[in-house]
Amino acid sequence: MANVHIKPIGLLDMLYFKSKKVKRDSIIDATAVKELKADYESNIKAHERHPGNQEFVIEDIIIRGRGDVRSYVLRKKDGTNPAFFRAGQFVVLRQMIDGKLICRPVTLSCGPSMTLEGKCMVTVKRVEPDGFLSGYIHDNWKIGDTIETSGPQGTFYYEGIRDAEKVIAVAGGSGITPVFSMACAIADGDEDFDLTVLYGSRTRDDVLFEEEFAEIMKKTGKVRVINVLSEEEDEGCEHGFITADLIRKYAGEGTFSVFAAGSKGMYDFLDGEAEKLGLKKKYYRKELYDNVSRPWEYEGYPMEAKDKTFNLKIKMCDKVFDIPCAANENIMVALERAGIAGPNRCRGGICGWCRSRLLEGTVFIPEETDGRRAKDKELGYIHPCASFATGNIYIEMPNRRN
Repeated sequence: MANVHIKPIGLLDMLYFKSKKVKRDSIIDATAVKELKADYESNIKAHERHPGNQEFVIEDIIIRGRGDVRSYVLRKKDGTNPAFFRAGQFVVLRQMIDGKLICRPVTLSCGPSMTLEGKCMVTVKRVEPDGFLSGYIHDNWKIGDTIETSGPQGTFYYEGIRDAEKVIAVAGGSGITPVFSMACAIADGDEDFDLTVLYGSRTRDDVLFEEEFAEIMKKTGKVRVINVLSEEEDEGCEHGFITADLIRKYAGEGTFSVFAAGSKGMYDFLDGEAEKLGLKKKYYRKELYDNVSRPWEYEGYPMEAKDKTFNLKIKMCDKVFDIPCAANENIMVALERAGIAGPNRCRGGICGWCRSRLLEGTVFIPEETDGRRAKDKELGYIHPCASFATGNIYIEMPNRRN
């Protein structure tokens, strides 16, 4: 190892450092006093693009399909523009019901450019019997009401560095909303890729956004929509289910991505069809689940836990709660029923916003919705929105954030 020689501090060095303070103070004293900025432009822009919450007023309600689907046109309450977003993203609706805060993600069913008009739109399908919030919204929301959402969230959007230039979107029922948003973005020039939509519905009466898609296809040749009806035949529509053969028929030659948005049942079927296509993993993308439920339908679920109720103990900073937790519902639902507002966003086990530590007990986590990092699995962390108690459990959860 080479020898290192350190020069002793001499008198001149000491005088040099002593004079630095005098020089600094003189510069400060000679500088004119300026008023501090209330906020910096970068911080203002960051807040505009990534707000913790947004307050809206319902401007219009559009009834779609058979009446079980409604679109809500929203305008910012303070007159500013809603946060700009990527087509395919969602916001989290926050609704107080009987003194309890209920949160659910819902896709923005409009093009991003609508925010530049001061508005945006969400579409909600009434889901029975599991759709607690959707039923409340349909029965109670009216024009003029004020509602609260998060800022835009999610990663189900087109990314040129990852996705093929040609996208086959497979949508089922109300899963058409993120795909419709993408089509709007292409027509408005906010996105640039070729989009072919295979839209699965039971009958023609169940098709959503049909007139809007027709207008988009008049505006751009980069979007085309093929309705696929499972329970009836109709002119201009495919009949049956969306299979690998049907996807190949409309994909043509060359590389393509498949974007899927729909129910768990659709995903279970489509997973097998996508395998037949031999797609690389990055070319097959699915919108995340909304509020993971019915755990017994997933492989590996311990059926002995079904229909039972366990004790859930939650440590949240300096507070500890003891509440009942039904095995048939995810842990986040148990918190909501007890009036405990825990942190939540995607409700699909992916974003990690509700990341909590399992201190005691066992849970079941469906592999399809397990978005945890490998180290989190090793250290015992879970995402309560996609975890189900299989016995009495004790978790440590952070306080609610925006």
